[in-house]
Amino acid sequence: MTTPALTAKQVAFSIVYGVILWFIAAMIVRFIGPMGAFEGTALLITYGLVIPGTVPFIMLGQRLMGLSKGQVAGSVMIITATALILDGIALNFFRGLYGSDPVVIMAGAALIMWGAGIGLVLGMAMGRSR
Repeated sequence: MTTPALTAKQVAFSIVYGVILWFIAAMIVRFIGPMGAFEGTALLITYGLVIPGTVPFIMLGQRLMGLSKGQVAGSVMIITATALILDGIALNFFRGLYGSDPVVIMAGAALIMWGAGIGLVLGMAMGRSR
């Protein structure tokens, strides 16, 4: 059984969706970092919340793009690659986007990388056929 290819429109939408999701994640980091989300037990809770927080975004993307189950993983790969590329650029050239505290900036970037990994795992799992 072959995996259906993404259309050019779905690829473009995946890239745009990746930009949007990365920016939302960066703003979440900027907001929750100063509240102590990257310290002690709160860090574990923050990381744990990424898992259930990612599922609705994958489902929304699937619905908006009209993806078949077989196309979900490919789309999530593009979304994730886009977000990671932007995270790398922001860390080098626009650190202030994440906030002013270097600890929050690094912890936030790590959280975004964690979220990318979670997105990939969930995208593969949610895109599997029975």
